[in-house]
Amino acid sequence: MRRAHRVRRAGKPGGLLAVRGLGAGGADGLGVRLGPVARVTASLSSREAHGSCGATAHQVVCATDSGGLVGRSRADGRVTWAVPADDRGGSAGLVVDAADERAVTAVGGVLRAADLRTGARAWTHRSPTGGAYVTLGAADGVVHALGTAGTTSRTAVLEAVRASDGTPLWHRTVAWSTGEPVAAFRGRVYTADGTRVTARDARTGRTLATGPTGVACPHLVTGGHYLVCTGSPLSAGDTFPPMRRLDPATLKPLPTPRNTIDKPVHGVISDDGVLVLYEAGAEDTSAGNWFAYDLEHDRRLWSTYATEADATVTAGRFVTFTPGNDSATRGRVITLDLHAGPQGTGSAAPRMSPVYAQARDGEHPVLIAPGGDTGRILVMARTHGSLRSLPLPLP
Repeated sequence: MRRAHRVRRAGKPGGLLAVRGLGAGGADGLGVRLGPVARVTASLSSREAHGSCGATAHQVVCATDSGGLVGRSRADGRVTWAVPADDRGGSAGLVVDAADERAVTAVGGVLRAADLRTGARAWTHRSPTGGAYVTLGAADGVVHALGTAGTTSRTAVLEAVRASDGTPLWHRTVAWSTGEPVAAFRGRVYTADGTRVTARDARTGRTLATGPTGVACPHLVTGGHYLVCTGSPLSAGDTFPPMRRLDPATLKPLPTPRNTIDKPVHGVISDDGVLVLYEAGAEDTSAGNWFAYDLEHDRRLWSTYATEADATVTAGRFVTFTPGNDSATRGRVITLDLHAGPQGTGSAAPRMSPVYAQARDGEHPVLIAPGGDTGRILVMARTHGSLRSLPLPLP
């Protein structure tokens, strides 16, 4: 779900002075090449713009806010297939499973899948409890869906459905806190209830481990095969519990770089264990800093000023947008080497794209990292629905 837009707090940005522009030929101020020949920005329908998009190395898939799915060419952004729907309710998001050639979305109490190869409807699945789905995850050919239990906000129904044909595998009522993710990797699926994390066997639903008493986990950040507990982004207080990395097998705490000083709002984790966490003041999160932590070697790497924005990691780089209150650099995509950050030099030096309107914070843009070694990043603008493919700003 997209975070609500806030008015940016005035302040002097810092940490971006060493950023270099993308070289000539990669883009201009009006358009960026989509694939080998096209120079277009694809327009999205309002239903796509209010849903979510994902991508493989060959195509873009958008889930509409009514439960439909739309396939688009990576070469020029044109619609190549569509699976319509007219469901009502909140969207639980989108998972794109390239290995099983499936895209799966959920609105209300309906899961719907499309065949990525043919664009045909693959299967439809309805919640066995009649509740509405709220978040999705997928790994190893299984889609994991959390749905409301209908009785209390502190519980949910966790389902496992086979991605290829929609066959239900199991479902369990679990303790869960609103807004927490469902994460799956290495044969396990993880849920969090705002206090502790629980690990289950992804194929059977059997409980394998529960976080120990006394290890607080108000919010779970996941990525790669890492689990990190931080303070809650919903907290109104000025102090936050220690940041804890958890052992995925036992859920016991492992050495973690430090406690967070400001509110930990949201973060991403790379496959090699670099956590980049946006931290801001408890009362106003519109401006703060990205902090990078090496989870494997228990140390802080770098920090840089930012205004609240979407972010992702790909090709060994941290990717986000330039600060929205910096008139000199706003409206650009910026990439930083995960280990060197804004002070990197040579091949590890920061890079940023040319300025263009769809990257400005008023467009509520989000970043999409395609699968495969494409050398590109996708920017989806929500206010004036559009999708643009950029050459990933790299050395």
